[in-house]
Parts: sequence; structure tokens; C-alpha cells
Amino acid sequence: MARDLISRYVWIVDTLNRYGRLTREDIDRLWMRSHLSDGNPIPPRTFYHYRRAIEENFHIDILCNRNGEYYIDLGEDDSNRVLTNWLLDSYAVNSAMKESHAASGRVLVEDVPSAREFLPTVLEAIGSSEKIVFTYAGFNRSRAECDILFHPYFVKRYKQRWYMVGLREKTADIRTYALDRVKEMRLMSKNFTMPEDLDPSQFFDNIIGITLSKAPPRIVKIRATPQQAKYFRALPLHHSQQEEIHDSYSIFTYRLKLNYELVHELLGYGAGVTVLAPKELQVMVTDELRQSMRQYEELLAETI
Repeated sequence: MARDLISRYVWIVDTLNRYGRLTREDIDRLWMRSHLSDGNPIPPRTFYHYRRAIEENFHIDILCNRNGEYYIDLGEDDSNRVLTNWLLDSYAVNSAMKESHAASGRVLVEDVPSAREFLPTVLEAIGSSEKIVFTYAGFNRSRAECDILFHPYFVKRYKQRWYMVGLREKTADIRTYALDRVKEMRLMSKNFTMPEDLDPSQFFDNIIGITLSKAPPRIVKIRATPQQAKYFRALPLHHSQQEEIHDSYSIFTYRLKLNYELVHELLGYGAGVTVLAPKELQVMVTDELRQSMRQYEELLAETI
């Protein structure tokens, strides 16, 4: 898909999202003022094709009411809203960069190399339900694993890394692979069938990060300082978050599975957060803290 076409699709979604309902005349008037326009309105047939492409590629429906006004229908699917917001955020940053006079060296962003090299191939495979084969250099292996035959079901971005989730044919189980550890990849021109009962939006519903667990979700309670509580209110740790406000602290409750990412997420808040429950999570966090303390004590002993 050409990059300029994607920009046009996202411009239409962004414009309808901001203005609500617009006639074709309204859309053309705004279009001719945008940096994407050549000064002419969007031809009717072209606009029709844009609508169909937006629906097919991004699963966003643009409807028209009896008054000839176009609007976005996101339905009740939360994943559609998340995707739409991500598209709009990306478009807003891209547009601001193009229209701003600020030097590029004064805008700092994190690099996501896996998105450039392999994400387009994975998305193409997902769209066409096509098998892929790839080589993977996992951190826990001394040698890269070759010729992994895989059914990519969906992708997820976490901590500036893209992951693909799907079925590994050899073992017939669901696996998660980080795209930045893939060394080579190709489409197989052979199709797969995604399980009807697999819902990507529910797959990581009770998980922080990407480490899967067959254990049931637990009720997690943490105590946060007033300062840290402000950050949790602005950017919740998880969608299940609930807060009890006290005079000198807040207690946040979540429904989560216990995994590696949850432990290290909590450790990252330092003294601003204390785990209250469950006991297993307290043990996991304190074990990590004790190991870190031992390492620093050994280091300090060597320097004395």
C-alpha cells in the first residue's frame, strides 16, 4: 500500500473524527486546505474507493445519513477505537512534523527497527491468512532457529517492540515472537485458518506485557504514594484498574495474571508502589529486590 494513500486514508478518518458529520462539500473544502491536496476536490469515484479501502484495511466504517453527511461508525468494538486512536496519533505527529519549522534534530523519538523490516510482511500474511517461515535468534538460545513454519494470527506492540502471536506448526501450540529477533522471513503462499474461538482483543486481556500464562487471573492490590497515584489516574496500569483513595496513599486493584512483565513493571516504580496482594506476587517482587541487593553488596565489597 503506497504511503501517500495511507496518509489520505488517515486524513479522512481524522477529519471525520474531529468534525463529527460532514457533507462531501465540507470534506472537499477541508481537503483543499490540507497539505495532501493539489488544490482540487476529491473526485466522487476516488472518495468511494478511499472509503472501501479504509473499511478493508482498518475495519473502520464510514457511513452516510439521509442528510448526505458522512460519519465514522466504530460500533461497539473497543479494538476499533484503539486502532483509530493510534492512526490519528500517528497522523497528527506526521502532519505536525511536516508543517513545523522545527529542525529534525530537535524532535527525539525511540527507534522501532522491527516495524520497518518485518512488520509489513507479517501484516500482509495476517491479511491474506498466509503462512510464513522465518529464522529466529531468541535471547535464550545460543544459535538461531531456522525454518519456523508459523500461522500469524495477530500482532501486538509492547515497550517499543512488535510481537507476532500465532500457531507454530511443528509443536501445534500458540507462540509469541519478537520481530526484532527475526533474522529473515518469507511468505509461504499457503493459507491457514484462524480458530473461530480465538479473539485477539481478549487474548492478553488479563496480562501485562506479552508473556502468556495458563494460570487464572488473580486480584492484585498495590499501595501507591499520592504522587504515583496521579500517574496511574492519568495512565492506568491496566483497564481493570480501580482506586480507593486514602489520606496519605491510594490502593489500586487489578485483575491480572502473574508474570515476568508485571513484576518488573512494579519494580520500575521503586518506593512509589508497594504490593499488598497476592502473597505470591509479593514473593516474586521481593526475590528480585534481594537478588539486586546481593549484586550491589558484592560490588561494593569488591571496591572497598
